[in-house]
Order: sequence, then C-alpha cells, then structure tokens
Amino acid sequence: MTENSRIVSDSVAPVKIVAAKGGAITNGHHPHLNGGSAVAPGDKKTAVPLLDGSHGAMHEPPDGGTRAWLVMVAAFLCNGVLFGVINTYSVIYLTLQKQLDEIGDKEASSKAALVGSLTIGTTFLLSPVSGILTDKIGLRRTTFIGGLLTCSGMLLSSFFTHSVTALYFTYGIMFGLGAALAYTPSLAILGHYFKRYLGFVNGIVTAGSSVFTAIMPLCLDYLVQHTGLANSFRILAIISSFVIFCALLYKPLQPPPPPPKIKPGRSAANNFFRSFINFDNWKKRRYIIWAVSIPIALFGYFVPYVHMGKFVKDNFPGKGENLPVMCIGITSGLGRLLFGFIADMPRVNRVLLQQMSFVLIGTLTMCLPATGSFPLLLAITLAMGLFDGCFISLLGPIAYDICGPRGATQAIGFLLGMCSLPLTLGPPVAGMLYDHTGSYRLPFILAGIPPLFGASTMFLIRCVKDDEPKKNAVAEPRPEPLAHNAWDCENQTEEGKPLNGGVVGGQVQLERRATLASAESLSGDRNETG
Repeated sequence: MTENSRIVSDSVAPVKIVAAKGGAITNGHHPHLNGGSAVAPGDKKTAVPLLDGSHGAMHEPPDGGTRAWLVMVAAFLCNGVLFGVINTYSVIYLTLQKQLDEIGDKEASSKAALVGSLTIGTTFLLSPVSGILTDKIGLRRTTFIGGLLTCSGMLLSSFFTHSVTALYFTYGIMFGLGAALAYTPSLAILGHYFKRYLGFVNGIVTAGSSVFTAIMPLCLDYLVQHTGLANSFRILAIISSFVIFCALLYKPLQPPPPPPKIKPGRSAANNFFRSFINFDNWKKRRYIIWAVSIPIALFGYFVPYVHMGKFVKDNFPGKGENLPVMCIGITSGLGRLLFGFIADMPRVNRVLLQQMSFVLIGTLTMCLPATGSFPLLLAITLAMGLFDGCFISLLGPIAYDICGPRGATQAIGFLLGMCSLPLTLGPPVAGMLYDHTGSYRLPFILAGIPPLFGASTMFLIRCVKDDEPKKNAVAEPRPEPLAHNAWDCENQTEEGKPLNGGVVGGQVQLERRATLASAESLSGDRNETG
C-alpha cells in the first residue's frame, strides 16, 4: 500500500452513521464532530466510509487543527534549513576564493562562485523530478530521500574542502538534488491542509528561509573562523538531517492525480511520458506565460546573495560583510508574512503583486553600485528583502490558482526546474565580469535588468484565457465535506440543482429539510441530556 492510498488514515475519518434498526433516518454526522446523530438511542450503528480516496474523492482542507499546524512548522524548518544553507554561501565563498587566490588561480572568483551556483541551480533544475516523484511515491518518501541526500552531501563535502572539483559534486550537485526533492513537497503539502489561509501559511513557511538566512551567516562565519571549513560542513550535515524528521509529518490528505486515459493511436512513448507528466498544466496558456516569465526575471536574482560579501569588502572595508545579506533575510521574512496575508484578501491580484515585486527588486539591484554610504546600502538591502519575500510567498498560491490542487505539485516543480538555468548562470557571469573589470558596477546593473523584463512579460497573463474543459473531459473534482447532514444524504444534487426539482417539489423539499433538521436537533438534545 502506497502513502498516497492511505488518505487521512491518522486524521478524523469521514463516516456515515447508518441506523440498522428502529429508525429510517440515515445521516452523515460523525458522532464526535457534530455532537450526535439522528439515530435513536439503543439502535445499532454501522460506520461505513463516506468518501473513498481510491476513487479520487477530494477532501475539504481542514484549515487548522493540530496536525495541520505541525505540518506547517515542519515545512517551515525544512525551508529554513535548505535555503539557510544556500543563501549563506557567501561565507563559504570567501573562504574558497581565498584558498584559490593563495595557489595563484586567476579565475578564483568564478570557480568559487560556481559551487554555490551549482547548488541552487541543481535545486531548481531537478525540481520537476521532485514533482513527478511526489505524484508517484508520495510527499513523505520524496522529502525523506531529499533529507538523506542533503545530509550525505554536506558530510562528504567535509572531506574535500581543498578540492573545488569535488565540491562541485558533493556540495553543488548532491546537496542541491536533496534540496530539490525536499523543497517542492514542502510547498505542495500546504494545499492539503489549508485553503482560506493558503497565502498566509505559505508566507510563514517560506519565511523559514529568511529566519535561517538572518541567523546563519554569523553562526557559520564563527564556525569557519574557529573550527575550520571541514568541521563547519559536518555541523551543517547535522542541521540538514532535520529535513529527515520533518518528512515524517508530511501526510497527504488529498488523493494522487488519476492516471491518464490511454487513447487509441498514441505511441508507447507518448503513453509512458503521460504516465509521469501532467500535460494538462501545459494546456493552460496562463501557466505557460507565468512559467516563462519567472525564469526570465531570475537571471540576476541570486547575484547579490553570492557577491554581496565581496562587494562590501571592496567598497566598505571594516564594515560587516554579512550584515547586508542578514538584512535581506530579515525583511524577506517580514515580506512573506505581510504579502502572504495580503494575497488572501478578496479581489487581490496575486500575479500583479508578484510583478510589482520584480520591478522593485530589479530597480534596487541596479542602485547597489551607486551607494555611497554603508547605511544607505543597508536601507536598499532591507527594501530588496521585503519584495523578495513578496515574490517567493506567492509561488505556491499562484500555482494553485492557475493549475488547481491536482496540478499544483508538478506546476511548482517544473517552474522551479525552468529557473535553474538563469540562477546557475547569473553568479558566475557576474564573477567573470568582476574579474575583468575589478568592479561590481556593471555586474549589478546587468543583474537588475531581467526582473524588469520578466515583470513586463507577465502582463500577457491578463490578455489570455484558458479554454474551458470539454464536457467529456475529466473535470476537477469538487472538495467534499468530511460529513453530510441527513438532508444531503437523502437528496443528492447535481451541480447544486435538486434532481427532483420543480416549484411544487421545491416546497416539499423545504418541508422535508425542516422535518429532518428538527429530528436531528431533538436527537442532539437527547444525547446532551443523557
């Protein structure tokens, strides 16, 4: 039995309470959720499943509860550990660059930057694999494997601190692969537990990386200075093992996507790929435009994270080299909470919010070389972090808005995969420009242009509409409540219309509903009084 087939096994199970004798009323009340039933005392009750997960029935997200909040905390820690390590690479970068300079390597900056670029590039490049694995083996197993890889990659890196080539594999690729497998499920699991508060909860979870990014630079710098790079990697391996424990809480509440229908005339290769990839997402023009615009905007996104320490060292010697990155991390966390809350408000256009964030991130990045004082630099990085949080916190909610709950996992995974190339190329290109010019003026100005262009292309999303699903197509199932009342079980409806409708029938239905409601109320009172 796979993880996805055991839907809601450890949460409150939806049941029907059937009166076996002495009463004709059948209802869907759960005795502990709804405070009683309409079955007379002494009657035998038989519990049968109300919703069968194997048939693809979808449950209404609980929007709270002990397990839901535990899942949120686990996803918060998972995101914090993974991106705390990735975003504070500038500390490792300075040590590696110093080692390469000491042996006379003329490309020290670009080689040292490539390790961090491979990490974030691999994290995003292999995110589609994470989305596919999540649909096949479940959220929990995918995250667990990711935790093992991150921990192992960081531990192996501790034995190759003087070999940049080896670090390309252990730190860059191996840790990045583990981060890819663990990150996408950490966003996708939230849609199983939250609906009304999805934007705000996404903001809290993604704020985990901001909190860890604010704390880890000082801690990591202290570790490197006092224990050396090898021991620092071993301590990071222990911290990365937290992802393994977070995976144990990732219990899906929604069934996996149904297998695609095999149509005559399709080749075997076509059917094979359709068994892994959700092609319905790629039929949505709004998703295609969004998934192309985001990578365009991210060509210069990671450049300040990698090169900020060196920029401060060159332009403001004696000042805190890690303080600007910490400022980005702090306000990014606040931005994720703030804009996550705003995104849940009615009539708020989430795509427009994300466009605004890209415009401001690009503009502020281009302003970095013009800063003449360290306080002004800190002010710019504080603003950059605020809108960075806006951009990140909206990835999950926009994916759910465009592709729905069943397409969101792969929508997020493939989007992050397309982001891998620009995120990987940006910092090394900036490093090469710095090696040739000796200044960060040109690298930072060029890094600010792609976000402006990406924000412009996102306007096309407002100009297109996705085709309505055909009548013979498989429609997205509507979420079902965990329990029904007596009237709903006795009178099934189709798209909200009574099957035995009519004016006269409507009056009979109203009278019948009132009768059943009274019976349930009396039964509830009887149960309360003993």
